[in-house]
Amino acid sequence: QVQVVESGGGLVQPGGSLRLTCEISGKVFDVWRMAWYRQTPAKQREFVGSITNSGGIIYDDSVRDRFTIFGDNGKQTAYLEMTSLRPVDTAVYYCKLEYPYERWGQGTQVTVSS
Repeated sequence: QVQVVESGGGLVQPGGSLRLTCEISGKVFDVWRMAWYRQTPAKQREFVGSITNSGGIIYDDSVRDRFTIFGDNGKQTAYLEMTSLRPVDTAVYYCKLEYPYERWGQGTQVTVSS
């Protein structure tokens, strides 16, 4: 069974950094695409960025200058490196396997507060 597991959330002060990890297990894919989303109680889940096994990366404009997505193809793992964090970045961050299957992770809370 394919599983998507995020880790690395927590509490960080404004201006700080945090790295989230997303691991796909249960099956090995030759081609995959993983994406990061985030959600607050007041908003719908929104796209943050995505990465493919071949290194194709897309960012939402709101995070392009502060967040970096990179991956480890051999481990089927994607990372979301977040810098210059702001209170508005506070959300539950989700990883989603988008290709070849669609599967969501359970989410990890990121709180930016002093």
